[in-house]
Amino acid sequence: MVHYEATATAPVNIACIKYWGKRDTKLILPVNSSLSITLDQDHLRSKTSSRADASFEKDQLWLNGTEEVIKEGGRTATCIAELKSLRRKFEQENPNEPKIADLHVHISSYNNFPTAAGLASSASGFAALVSSLAALYKLPASPSQLSLIARQGSGSACRSLFGGFVAWEMGTAADGHDSLAVEVAPREHWPEMHALICVVSDDKKGTSSTAGMQRTVETSPLIQHRLKEVVPARMEAITKAIKAKDFDSFAKITMQDSNQFHAVALDTDPPIFYMNDVSRAIIALIVELNRASVESGGPIRAAYTYDAGPNAVIYALDKDVKDIINLVASYFPSALEAFDDRFSLFSTSGFAPGTAPLPQGFNPAVAKKYESGGVKSFIHTRVGDGPRILGESESLIGPDGLPIAKLF
Repeated sequence: MVHYEATATAPVNIACIKYWGKRDTKLILPVNSSLSITLDQDHLRSKTSSRADASFEKDQLWLNGTEEVIKEGGRTATCIAELKSLRRKFEQENPNEPKIADLHVHISSYNNFPTAAGLASSASGFAALVSSLAALYKLPASPSQLSLIARQGSGSACRSLFGGFVAWEMGTAADGHDSLAVEVAPREHWPEMHALICVVSDDKKGTSSTAGMQRTVETSPLIQHRLKEVVPARMEAITKAIKAKDFDSFAKITMQDSNQFHAVALDTDPPIFYMNDVSRAIIALIVELNRASVESGGPIRAAYTYDAGPNAVIYALDKDVKDIINLVASYFPSALEAFDDRFSLFSTSGFAPGTAPLPQGFNPAVAKKYESGGVKSFIHTRVGDGPRILGESESLIGPDGLPIAKLF
């Protein structure tokens, strides 16, 4: 029996200008525009296989090997329905194409990082789902067009349809046709941009992003100022900084927006706490690192940002990452037990991370040292590309139509 299948991977993205709040919860239309960096999917990704087969009795989805219920009218069902609708239109326009739009699909997806732990797992997951189904259906759609569908699964997923530096334009139309992702610059524009993720917790969040942002929109006076005055100016300024490869300006805006996002969370009634003491300690380290550098006549060297969780993402240029890893490891040495030095920064340096002297002028008293705990692991990555379509050998679905686990 003939079946039709495609497999895709999609990357994680981490926002520099945060998306927080919806004007339409069904269509997932945001109250502000946002901007993110796509991270290298050689390190962090979701991988999804989609298969259409006449023998399947219903649409089914497995996440990391466990079946997830596809709720009628829910986000996953919406994305599948939208893509099937595009396939029907394609079949009408191309009558020689096989009629597969009305076949049920089986979808198997795996993440190689903790799900729902503040690492944008839903974004890469829905981007991979949309990309694999679009490839299965051979849809002649651009990444921006596909982002309209991915957005209805998880708002931030629309930004994972592109590599590099990506804006999600909020749009104003009631039907959401102008709320989509666009490329600001490809990864090749600024390949020196790296990221160090400090995994403070891989537990599921106490307050989900979906619930938290709606509470903020309903109760926070501060968010109104953010939407009207702050975000539009920052979107313009950070876009200019990226195009000019101006790290100083990029870093200042990124840290300011992270700070305000968490201030808005605190301004919510009741308040939402996503960061913890370890998160704040990492902020103190980066602030002191930058202070010491600027006071000695140097540049800003790093930018922290936090999504809806305690995990830190530190953006830096490749030339500074080694010193930043050494600094953070000096305060959180136990995180090195799970550190993969994939860029070989320390293999030939003659010293282990966390053992070299701190930068000149750095005040070591800004944070306490955690001999154990605090940060569970470090993930060093960099700016990356958009979704990739893989070959048949990469399938996550077995001959019986059920998921198979594969290392990837």
